[in-house]
Amino acid sequence: MSTSTSAAPIPTLPTLTAQAENLIALGVHDLARLPAHTLRAFAAESATDEGALLAVHPDRVPASALAPLLRRGDKPGFVVSDMTDVDRFTPCGIDLPDAPLYLAAGIDRGDHMANWSPEEALPALAEQGRTPLLLTEGIQWVLHQPAALERNQCFMTIGSRLRKPNGALDARTPALWISNGTGRDGRERRGAAKVGWCWWRNRHTWLGFASAEGRRT
Repeated sequence: MSTSTSAAPIPTLPTLTAQAENLIALGVHDLARLPAHTLRAFAAESATDEGALLAVHPDRVPASALAPLLRRGDKPGFVVSDMTDVDRFTPCGIDLPDAPLYLAAGIDRGDHMANWSPEEALPALAEQGRTPLLLTEGIQWVLHQPAALERNQCFMTIGSRLRKPNGALDARTPALWISNGTGRDGRERRGAAKVGWCWWRNRHTWLGFASAEGRRT
């Protein structure tokens, strides 16, 4: 499997206090039905965890509500039109904290796994002791650190999967990338952040696999 060319390092995430204020400014606390002071208090209590992502539990705010908050220039983010079931992509094999707010530490975009398939990447991440990001975590990461999403340096979030009524997993896996404004996206969305999907066994040279060292409250 070939890998992508090296990209510029992604800047460290803002402080947890700054992340809390960003979520509040975007109205995420209202979407999550949480008082603003709850986010501020959680950030203050976790202030020593520099570099971690302050994440809102996906049960509180679904991907469909978070995606439009993404901004590249003056363009809002969006979910592709053939992914109306985006919020049914839920944590799969993930030990998620039972709390409305938690931290995801040591996030990496997984550029070294570009041109791997999700089927290949998942066991490799497990061997490294890492856990794949959820779709909601990936969106929140970009909300706090827009530089995490660059053209030709985007990522999949295979911690979120859709389970069919028969118990089998859907072959689609969610990802975040930048729209080219073609097809059903529409020219007006060129350059916008996009939530889409890829097949479980397909490879893409411009998609890494975002992961974290772990999650904690």
